[in-house]
Amino acid sequence: MAANMYRVGDYVYFENSSSNPYLVRRIEELNKTANGNVEAKVVCLFRRRDISSSLNSLADSNAREFEEESKQPTMTEQQRHQLKHRELFLSRQFESLPATHIRGKCSVTLLNETDILGQYLEKEDCFFYSLVFDPVQKTLLADQGEIRVGCKYQAEIPDRLAEGESDNRNQQKMEMKVWDPDNPLTDRQIDQFLVVARAVGTFARALDCSSSIRQPSLHMSAAAASRDITLFHAMDTLQRNGYDLAKAMSTLVPQGGPVLCRDEMEEWSASEAMLFEEALEKYGKDFNDIRQDFLPWKSLASIVQFYYMWKTTDRYIQQKRLKAAEADSKLKQVYIPTYTKPNPNQIISVGSKPGMNGAGFQKGLTCESCHTTQSAQWYAWGPPNMQCRLCASCWIYWKKYGGLKTPTQLEGAARSASEPHSRGHLSRPEAQSLSPYTTSASRAKLLAKNRQTFLLQTTRLTRLARRLCRDVLQPRRAARRPYAPINANAIKAECSIRLPKAAKAPLKIHPLARLPLAAIVKELAAQAPLKPKTPRGTKTPINRNQLSQSRGLAGLVGKRGYEGGAEGHRPPGYGWERRASRSRPTGAPYRRGCAPVLPPPASGRN
Repeated sequence: MAANMYRVGDYVYFENSSSNPYLVRRIEELNKTANGNVEAKVVCLFRRRDISSSLNSLADSNAREFEEESKQPTMTEQQRHQLKHRELFLSRQFESLPATHIRGKCSVTLLNETDILGQYLEKEDCFFYSLVFDPVQKTLLADQGEIRVGCKYQAEIPDRLAEGESDNRNQQKMEMKVWDPDNPLTDRQIDQFLVVARAVGTFARALDCSSSIRQPSLHMSAAAASRDITLFHAMDTLQRNGYDLAKAMSTLVPQGGPVLCRDEMEEWSASEAMLFEEALEKYGKDFNDIRQDFLPWKSLASIVQFYYMWKTTDRYIQQKRLKAAEADSKLKQVYIPTYTKPNPNQIISVGSKPGMNGAGFQKGLTCESCHTTQSAQWYAWGPPNMQCRLCASCWIYWKKYGGLKTPTQLEGAARSASEPHSRGHLSRPEAQSLSPYTTSASRAKLLAKNRQTFLLQTTRLTRLARRLCRDVLQPRRAARRPYAPINANAIKAECSIRLPKAAKAPLKIHPLARLPLAAIVKELAAQAPLKPKTPRGTKTPINRNQLSQSRGLAGLVGKRGYEGGAEGHRPPGYGWERRASRSRPTGAPYRRGCAPVLPPPASGRN
């Protein structure tokens, strides 16, 4: 019951496709729609497969720096490969998804310097993040909310002084004394001086034109003069004048007029305060984004001071009550039963035993991830033309973590097949060159600038696999389908089985005698002689009668057949051409349904 109960703040799996991996999301709100369904407003978290290759390289460099600074233990290549599947990227993107698409809970934590990366591989459904991904700007930034824990954030405590040893450090550089509790003034005298300071502040606001516009009434001016900035200025004045009341009062009212002390609450206008509240609703306490998007003319220190002063106002209390009332009206949790429907990618073989899929026991067929040949259930994976599959445990790993347990080249092909817009990161010429309908000439023109010289050299094991597994490879069939990829893993697995047996009877290699290049060129020249070019000065005469006859013949023949003529009529010259191509003995009877053959025209006229 508790496992199927999902609350606000939980990290969960969402399924948007039967073949793609789960989406990792954090539930922010649970809302009930008009038709009674429950929708979840969630925060999007992205995997490495969801971002571009340039951002992946940036994430790799950030991971290397983290390993060097935190002195992580060494890991194998397979562990590093699986650790990339546990890394997520936080974002500020929200979306609404049906709550019925939830497929389970997971755990996502902020990566700390004290964490050991290997511990994430030991726990199921455990992820971490350290960078924030912006889907609009396509950037990766460090999370501002990191916890400063570690040796470089600790204070350096000096050695303790021995008894009778004097402190030779300069105290003025280390600290400044702002108040002396052992002053000669009584508490009543200090309170009276603070009242005088408030009165001077109210009078100063009455003389100031800008303050009289912002605080038009006396009550508002007195309330502004009673804020902490006026009291701090009064106590600093006492400290600077040696707690002499006469000198301190003369400092409050110098020769030019009374001193006016204003804080951020008075400096900000009403429209700026409304912008701040709107930004706080969108970004929370991320003051850098608030300053960048809403208040770029304010300093970061001014925004932080205004926030803490704004929390002491009635406006903050009203908004807090409104949010509490809205939270009470919304759902706190929702119960989603376990999803038990079969996956469409599940492979069911005909005549297999219950609970056992016989398709996995075919010759040379293994799991693409762990290369096992036996599994209780098999699932189709990757492009359909490759006919790849995963066992039950690797399929669950693929759905949860978005990758295979072992690194393979087919993982990228499966990613491109599962994503309909996988060519979006390619340029237009590159995307056109990948199309099977593009001709070789146009493809060469498109890739002329990007083409580089390369050499394809096969290994000895690959050459042996071509000979030993000829029945599995089927080279003639593969040659007829040049765009269908070949399952190299299945051929390698079959070759590893046949190779020990074939080692006893080595293959007989018959060397072929190749002709020299000069002989080949001579033979090709003899088979395909060059045609002489027609000189440009000579023109071929055109017989207009033959041209008109051929046009009429082509038009009639293209519309109706020879046997379907209208009332046995034929165009002029038709029978003559037929007689020229197929002679008939003189006096032979005509075939039924055919017109008599006309004599050839005497002249060029029709």
